[in-house]
Amino acid sequence: MKKYRWIFIGISSFLLIAAGAYFWATGLMDSLYDYRSLLHDNPPAPAEAFKWATEDPITRRVVFILVDALRDDTSHNAEVMPYLNELRAQGASATSHSKEPSYSAPGYSVINIGAWPHLSDGPVMNLDYENVPTWTQDNLFSSTHRAGLKTAIAGYYWFEKLIPQTDVDASFYTPLEDDTADRAVVDAALQWLDSGEYQFVFIHLDQVDYAGHHEGGPQDPRWDAAAGRVDGYISEIVSHLDLGLDTVLITSDHGQIDSGGHGGEEEIVLTEPLILVGAGINPGQYPDTRMIDIAPTVTTLLGANIPATSQGHVLFDMLTLSLDQKTAVKKALDAQQRQLHAAYTEVIGGDPLPVREDMGVVTGTEFAIDAMLLQTKNNERQTRYTWPVIFFVFPAYALFRSWNDKSIRWLLGGAVAYVALFNFRYAILDGRTYSLSSVIGINELVLYSATTVAIALGLVWLVLMLKLDIFKKGVQKTAETNLLLTGIVLYLLSFPILWNIGVNGILVDWALPEFPILFRAFLSLVQGMMVAIMGILLTGVGALVAKLSS
Repeated sequence: MKKYRWIFIGISSFLLIAAGAYFWATGLMDSLYDYRSLLHDNPPAPAEAFKWATEDPITRRVVFILVDALRDDTSHNAEVMPYLNELRAQGASATSHSKEPSYSAPGYSVINIGAWPHLSDGPVMNLDYENVPTWTQDNLFSSTHRAGLKTAIAGYYWFEKLIPQTDVDASFYTPLEDDTADRAVVDAALQWLDSGEYQFVFIHLDQVDYAGHHEGGPQDPRWDAAAGRVDGYISEIVSHLDLGLDTVLITSDHGQIDSGGHGGEEEIVLTEPLILVGAGINPGQYPDTRMIDIAPTVTTLLGANIPATSQGHVLFDMLTLSLDQKTAVKKALDAQQRQLHAAYTEVIGGDPLPVREDMGVVTGTEFAIDAMLLQTKNNERQTRYTWPVIFFVFPAYALFRSWNDKSIRWLLGGAVAYVALFNFRYAILDGRTYSLSSVIGINELVLYSATTVAIALGLVWLVLMLKLDIFKKGVQKTAETNLLLTGIVLYLLSFPILWNIGVNGILVDWALPEFPILFRAFLSLVQGMMVAIMGILLTGVGALVAKLSS
C-alpha cells in the first residue's frame, strides 16, 4: 500500500478542495447578500424642507413611473413605445447611467436614496421577500412625508419591506410581475390620482423585466410586446393628469443583456432612459445624467429636503426654478454634501481627505469619498497579496523544474486546452457574459458548470491518455498521471481566485468588491469543485482501464 500513498494523498486532497471550493463559493455569495453600508448605523441627519413644499409649490404632484428593466434603446423605439416618445419630445430627457450590481433591489435603493450601492445601505443583491431590509438612509418617501406631503406607492412587494411604511400614506403591493400585476398596479394608482390627495405617487411597472427573464429576453418579440403594453399604461396614467400642474418622471432601474438577465457591469444594463415632463420642467434633450441625480431632483421639485445620504446633483437645467429657489437649493446641497463627507470620514477612519472644492461640492465630495475608500482598500491589499503570490510561484517553479519531462508539457497543454474548451462553450457557443448578468440561479450555474467540466475535462483526459499511452503503463502510473492532470487544471483555475483574494479579500466585508474580478473567481471556484470531483472519477476510470489493459 505504501507505493500508493501519493494516490491516496491526491484523492484526499481533491476531496478537501471540492468541499473547500463549495463552502468558499457559498460563503462568498452569502457575504455579498449580507453586505451593509458603513453608514448603516450612522445615517446622516436630514435637513429642513424648502418653503415651497407647502407655499406656492412648483408642482401640484410628482408621479414617478419606474419601468423595471426598460432598456434605453427600447425606450427610443417609437414603433414599440410611441406615447413615451411623445412625452420625450414634450419634456426634458437624458440618458441615465448606474453602477453595478445592476439588480433591481440596489437600483430601487439608488433611485430613492440618491447614493451608490456602497453607501445607500439597500440590498446589493435581490433577496427573498422575507429577507429584504428596510432602508436606514433618508429617501424620497421619508423626505416627502416629513415635508407634510402625502405619499402613495403601487408596485412589487419588495417595496413594502424597503420603504419605512410610516412614510407611506397609501399603498398597493403585489408579489406578481406580469401584465396582470401591472394592470392591478395602475388601477390602484389611478384611484389616488383621481382623488387629488397625494403629492408623490410612485408607480412600479414590472412586466418588461418579466419578459426579459421568462419570455426570451430583449431579442424576443414578447419583450417589445410587454414594452408596448407598458407604453399604453403610461398613456393611461398621464391622461388622468394635468401637465400644466403635475409632473411626470419616467425611468428604469437597469437594462437587460440580449439573452435576458442583469446584475453585471455591461453597458446595456447600466444605461437607462430618463424623461421628465410637466410642471416645473424645462423641455429639451440634455447631456447624460446618473441615477443618483434622480432623488435630489425629485425632492427639489416637491420642496422636500435633499435626501441626506444623496451623492447626486440636482438637475438644475431641467427645472424652471426661480433665482431664490435655486439659491436655496444650492445652499442646502452644499450643507448636505459636507455633512455626508463628515459622516463618511468618521466611519471609514484612516487619513481624512478634504472635499475637492475646485470640482464643485457634489463632485468634490464624491471624489473625496471615493479616494478615502480606495486608500483604505489599497492599505488592506498590500498585506493580502503575500499568500496569493506564494500559491502562484511555487507550483509555477515546480512546473518549470519539470519542463524537460515531455509528459508534463503535454499535461500542461491539456490543462490549457481544458480552460479553452470550457470558455469556448461558455462565451462563444452559449454567449454568456463573465458577470452576474448571466447567472440565472446558483443551481443552474452549478449544473451548467458540471456538464461543461465533464465534457471539456473528459475530452482532454481521453486525448492525453491515448497520446501518452498511459493505460499500458500500469494502474499506479495511470492514477498518478490522472491526479497530476487534475492538479495542473486546478492550478490554472486558481489564478482568478488568487487575484480576487488580493483585490477583494477572501469574502466581501466592509467594502463592495470589484465585481468583474469577483465573478471570475466565483466561476473558478464552481469549476474547481467540479474539476476536483471529476478528476477523482477519471482517476478511478483510468485505473480500471489500465488494470483491464494489463
